[in-house]
Amino acid sequence: MPRVTDSSLLSAEMSTEDSLYEELLLQTAKEMQSKLPRVPDTRQIRPQPGFCVKSKTAQNEKIFINVCRSEQVPPPPELSEEKLVALLESDDPSGYKIPMSLGEPHAEIDNNGNGCTAYDIVINSQFYDDIQDNELFMSFFTTVAFEGLENKYNVELSREWRKMRNRKFMGSVTEQNIRSKTKPAIQELDSSSPSGSYSKPGISEVKSVEPEYTLTVEPADRHPRFLVAEIKLPKVASVGSLVLDLGEDRIVLWARPDLYHLDICIPYNIIQEESGSQFNRNTQVLTVTMPVLPV
Repeated sequence: MPRVTDSSLLSAEMSTEDSLYEELLLQTAKEMQSKLPRVPDTRQIRPQPGFCVKSKTAQNEKIFINVCRSEQVPPPPELSEEKLVALLESDDPSGYKIPMSLGEPHAEIDNNGNGCTAYDIVINSQFYDDIQDNELFMSFFTTVAFEGLENKYNVELSREWRKMRNRKFMGSVTEQNIRSKTKPAIQELDSSSPSGSYSKPGISEVKSVEPEYTLTVEPADRHPRFLVAEIKLPKVASVGSLVLDLGEDRIVLWARPDLYHLDICIPYNIIQEESGSQFNRNTQVLTVTMPVLPV
């Protein structure tokens, strides 16, 4: 007699399993976060003036954009001119992001005594130097900067702009609050601790030459709540040799002395300050649990 399977019951069981797995991830992330030292969400920086750009809004209102520099703003990923050209010709040039701090608009008076609006943008000092003598990178940066201001302040800006020759800054330089860069503490596990590694195969997997790693999203059938990275580090003996940096959409890992270096972009923006990581000395696997920003 053929065996009959109740598909509705099977679906219910699978749904329960998914729910329990999601709860386990949430609980683990909270437990790891509770053991991490608290760091301020933002910190103040005083940028150095760089150059000033003059433009206007769609309503023909005059604006100035103060491009400033600071070592406290992280640099963008390295990009050659050839790769930039290829990126601009691709279907999705937004895949390359330039870290920048967009200050609040402030009212100023121009040389003719008329009112105008100024915006302050702070970028990394080295990146600032790199774009000075490269028209292609300068054009790409201004496009990204204008789009950033439009999205943040709901304005429409003209793409016609002019770099001021005799003015580095419109108004006065003020301090800005930037988001603190989070370096999550890595918790070390031994044989008496839980493995810290959660495996749900078949969701997504990416491998690099060294080290090998997997990225898993949960849940897989909709916008995920968590992204879990499992990084194999067979030559690492203890957590003391690991340095982990998490960006909004990037994982950077160093294993000293020069054992491993991993630098990858991840497909979702994560909540850095709520992320946690564990290194299992027995399996020599680093597990990074990252809550994903909701859509």
